[in-house]
Amino acid sequence: MIPKIKYAFFGLLLFVPACGAISALDTASQPLEIYELRSPDVQSTVRRGGTELVIEEPSASGALATERIMIQPGPLQAQYLPGVRWADTAPKMLQTLILRSITQTGALGSVGRRPVGTIADYAVLSELTDFQAETRPDARGADVVVRISFRIVRERDARVIATRTFEQSARADDTRTGTLVAAFDQATSQLATDAVPWILSQL
Repeated sequence: MIPKIKYAFFGLLLFVPACGAISALDTASQPLEIYELRSPDVQSTVRRGGTELVIEEPSASGALATERIMIQPGPLQAQYLPGVRWADTAPKMLQTLILRSITQTGALGSVGRRPVGTIADYAVLSELTDFQAETRPDARGADVVVRISFRIVRERDARVIATRTFEQSARADDTRTGTLVAAFDQATSQLATDAVPWILSQL
């Protein structure tokens, strides 16, 4: 009788971890919502047909250099929306947004993340300092804030020829994911619409 009890207990021990693994697989199979930003259709009268421009990935703090969507309940606190992600880290998304927006203008000979040859004509360096939704004191929605500082460098002599900071905000009437993402898209689109003509005018 005793051996049978031992075998039954051992079989139960084997079954419990298996149940845990199945549960983990069920959780992992739940779809993760992924969001990305659209590049606006920026118009520019500037034409620099033979110019090559490199768009460097913006630098950013650890709180911003992530795929997670940040919400700030207060100035010293950062939280992230659960179960959702950006398609890439915030700095890489902004790099892609600016790169695509400049490319679509057709103003330059070449625009990329790295030079085609040894060195490009110009490079855009930047720092992303704000990319978050800030909740309001009245708990009604949030304000999305995006701020990025640009430096345009002439590559042949490493000279900084222009600097400027751009900031945009957009209001979200509630804190639902779809509403917040739409506000991020609005703010970044307007920022690119302002920044791209300025970048082109400095080359």
